[in-house]
Amino acid sequence: MQEEIKAAGLPEHIAIIMDGNGRWAQQRGLDRLYGHKAGVDTVKRVVEAAGEIGLRYLTLYTFSIENWHRPKEEVDALMGLMADAIVRETPELMRQGVRIKVIGHTTDLPAEVWQKMEGLVEQTAGNRGVTLILALSYGARWEIVEAARRLAEDYKAGKVDDGVFSEEHFAHYLTTDGIPDPDLLVRTSGECRLSNFLLWQCAYTEFYFLEKFWPDFEKDDLYLAIRNYQHRERRFGMTGEQVRGEDR
Repeated sequence: MQEEIKAAGLPEHIAIIMDGNGRWAQQRGLDRLYGHKAGVDTVKRVVEAAGEIGLRYLTLYTFSIENWHRPKEEVDALMGLMADAIVRETPELMRQGVRIKVIGHTTDLPAEVWQKMEGLVEQTAGNRGVTLILALSYGARWEIVEAARRLAEDYKAGKVDDGVFSEEHFAHYLTTDGIPDPDLLVRTSGECRLSNFLLWQCAYTEFYFLEKFWPDFEKDDLYLAIRNYQHRERRFGMTGEQVRGEDR
């Protein structure tokens, strides 16, 4: 199915809400942590697929601000799983040329996890393959409020000229500064909502929802989502004739 993807119409940036790990495990009579472990294997498949097709940016909703409200034992296990995965997967990420970036309220993360994550970001900074953006302790409303707070501080300090202020200017205060908005957002598990993920950035993003839980997500599912995207017409407020160059 990979060969059916049109190189000319490849999205530049795909964002994924990786949903359903816990339910996948519970359906099999397993502890929820087994679902999260299986989800890590899926991440490896998807990152590899992204590199193979030449995707430039891939953002994964790894841990939301709201996830801190889950049972402490599950949160602690997730943090430990994340720390172990960083150490284990670093050589493979380097081999694939993956560059890691992190967005979110990272000061909430345990010191050990953040130190390892920060080291991974620094180690992969020179890589030129797909840029993998991990949304950790991330929430879009938090991000927008934080951006507005920083903007207000700069305005008071005389660093912002309100005469030239724009949406593009505001976007520089977001955690995704320098990263293009997602062209395509994929969510697994049958849920059809954004769940406080990239609310500003997804204003014109194409959405693709599928019933599979994240651990069951395969490379072909990613390819199918991209093929679906490539058959859509993105108008950005214009008419179809304008987009196709027929309105002359």
